[in-house]
Amino acid sequence: MGELVIAGFDGSDPSRTAVEWAAREASRRELPLEILQAWPWGPRRPLGTGQAERWARQRLAEHADAIRSRFPRLEVRATHVPDDAVDVLEAASERAAVLVLGSRGLGALRGFLVGSVSHHVLVHATCPVVLVRAPSALTNTPSSDGSAVGGLVVGLDLAHPCQEVLAFAFDAAARRKVPLTVVHAWGPPAGTEYMHFGAIGGLEDELAEPERQALEEAVMPWLGRYPDLPAATALLRGQAGLTLVEAAVTAELLVIGARHRRSPVGAHLGPVAHAVIHHVGCPVAVVPYH
Repeated sequence: MGELVIAGFDGSDPSRTAVEWAAREASRRELPLEILQAWPWGPRRPLGTGQAERWARQRLAEHADAIRSRFPRLEVRATHVPDDAVDVLEAASERAAVLVLGSRGLGALRGFLVGSVSHHVLVHATCPVVLVRAPSALTNTPSSDGSAVGGLVVGLDLAHPCQEVLAFAFDAAARRKVPLTVVHAWGPPAGTEYMHFGAIGGLEDELAEPERQALEEAVMPWLGRYPDLPAATALLRGQAGLTLVEAAVTAELLVIGARHRRSPVGAHLGPVAHAVIHHVGCPVAVVPYH
């Protein structure tokens, strides 16, 4: 894992918010912050782009100075790379502890509008990627340090209980000194949908018991590593994506895992990750695993 936090910057309000979030994260981790700006035109750039590039560099330098003034103990680097944003950010993920990107705002269903650049980076990044958007009336109320009021939520897939996801979530909660809730969504075994509703309700605790035990076993080693962290498990019945969105309503950060799946049409996010990043309101950390 890299030894710095990197935030993508294009001068937009969402990217400025992402840099602010990244600065706080870098401060918590005691790591340098790199504010990274990609410029798509190479040596054969169209006529007139030279002035635009100089303006972009100036915006980058000014914003880096503003971050230094707000975080005087933080080492801040401003980097301008004359290359395509997708290539620049994907390469950056190989040397970052965390890569932070700004979202373009709320979609129709109160989630992120994830553009093609962010989507590609989420699919191919080798480090955790955090999506952040500017605060609004629909987000959690900010606290004095700019973070949202509430603990952290991490979604755990017991079929793939990857340690990277839990490691990121426990570490993030410990650094923030906030409670952590480990959520697993479950459904009754196949075939029980044909049972009478009352019968299913009467057997629900019994049907859920194996899932509950597996969840507690997955989390138990991490509780031992973080004995002072208020952490709880939540076994919630329902579809995983919607369950996580509902569980994160008051969270300051939602952590999910994303398997880098391959298909005939290329790599893509799984359905749960896709649903979460398009519908959740708080920042989302997407932790890759295979």
